Amino acid sequence: MSASRSKGLFVVRYVVPGGIIAAGVVVLIVNRSLTGLEGFAMAIGVAGSVLLLNVLYRVGVSGDAERDREAQARDYFDEHGRWPDEDPG
Repeated sequence: MSASRSKGLFVVRYVVPGGIIAAGVVVLIVNRSLTGLEGFAMAIGVAGSVLLLNVLYRVGVSGDAERDREAQARDYFDEHGRWPDEDPG
């Protein structure tokens, strides 16, 4: 993974939700009423949604990697007649 892609992922995963929370805090400070509190709560909900979406995406991608490893093990089995982690004896 390249450094620029890694920085981009970090920004999307953590900086964007942090910025949304910071905007909610600003709304709460500027508008000290029920509307400000509702705006803050909305920002917390949106930031939580962004974080959860990132977690679910990572879980989905890891499932793809597991399927690829399983396919490689099956190909090995078809070629050698045994699983890759079995003893050759």
